[in-house]
Amino acid sequence: MRLWEPSLIDRRTERLRGHGRLLRQVASYIGPGFFVTVGFIDPGNWATNVAAGAGYGYTLLWVVVLGTGILILWQHMSAHLGTVTGKCLAEAVRANVRPWVGAIYGSTAMAAICATALAELLGAAIGLYALFDVPIRIGAGLAATLSAGLVVLQRYSTLEKVIVGFVGIIGLSYLAELHVVRPAPDWGAVAHHLFVPRLESGSTLVAVGVLGAVVMPHNMYLHSEIIQNREWKGRSDAETRRLLRFEFVDTLLAMLVGLAINAAMIIVAASVFHSHGRQVHDLIQAEATLRPLAGNLASVIFAVGLLLAGISSSVTAALAAGVTFTGYIGKDTRIESGWFRLGMIGTLVAAYLLILAVSDTFGALIISQVCLSLQLPLTMLPLWLLTNNKRVMGKYSNGLLENSLMILTGLAVLVINSLMLAALF
Repeated sequence: MRLWEPSLIDRRTERLRGHGRLLRQVASYIGPGFFVTVGFIDPGNWATNVAAGAGYGYTLLWVVVLGTGILILWQHMSAHLGTVTGKCLAEAVRANVRPWVGAIYGSTAMAAICATALAELLGAAIGLYALFDVPIRIGAGLAATLSAGLVVLQRYSTLEKVIVGFVGIIGLSYLAELHVVRPAPDWGAVAHHLFVPRLESGSTLVAVGVLGAVVMPHNMYLHSEIIQNREWKGRSDAETRRLLRFEFVDTLLAMLVGLAINAAMIIVAASVFHSHGRQVHDLIQAEATLRPLAGNLASVIFAVGLLLAGISSSVTAALAAGVTFTGYIGKDTRIESGWFRLGMIGTLVAAYLLILAVSDTFGALIISQVCLSLQLPLTMLPLWLLTNNKRVMGKYSNGLLENSLMILTGLAVLVINSLMLAALF
């Protein structure tokens, strides 16, 4: 998937190697983190956030904060792996584990990406239905075709700008929503629930869905590959350390933007639905219910934002599918590769076929995010093992702090998943 123009690579790498003003050097690295950020403000997030806010008010905001903290750490480690080794996560796993172990990691990762693509295509289809009355199945097919076309026809540099632009538009949409919703949010309650954990009766499944929608396996696979598209592997120790610092700034800023947008979604749903005692059972209903409560402007903003989120996140899911598939089978990870396109198109087609069998779109969106949370430990484990391996990472392997944080956050995911399974069975 290495499609950057050589002249652009040369100009940007010169800045990253200490040439030019610091602000321009940092600005040259901004992009990869924001590219993957769209993956956790996708339609799956919209569904789980609406369910959380409408059903439980502000009480699950802490899950978004916890999830974003976990996300910052693990996305940084994914990008760290790509910067140091020059391999994406799938390639690194294949090169360092037994084939049968790689087959388990790879097959579950592809299943998780298929669940992700299902949510993205459904979200785009719901946006098309809300705006233009396009039937869901036709809209999902159009979204799948458009996503595949954007990946195949666009240069990566152009694609990155489009995706970052989508993130900006979605963020502005929800800032506008916060301004127009009535009643206005209770900011004191918001501040409290951002940091005070609380699980109400029946909220565990939604909480796990929110977590799975924020910390997404496909983003870890994609981030480690995006780093390589710019060919920014350090030529010296000082240069590598500079690149790693820039990467962390990019990741941190991007994930904080995602935190703000996800929190805004829950706050809007709590203010508009929960405060009025309205139950929400699908995103189409959520869009329609906003119309009398918050005005036509909120309804249009919701539908446009959902459509943009669906299209842009479908593109990142398609890219992740191609990268993960080719990385695990040892094939060329460039977009022009037939194997890359097979992995991408196969995933989109599988997701579309699942949509044809779905009758409850809202439930499907939430369950897809729960599936991501359940697979997440099988993405976290190899990433931790690789970044902690001196043979793989050399002097850049994990220190005590990184290991402690990765183990603690990994255990947190296992505990939350276990609580959900215990509640169900």
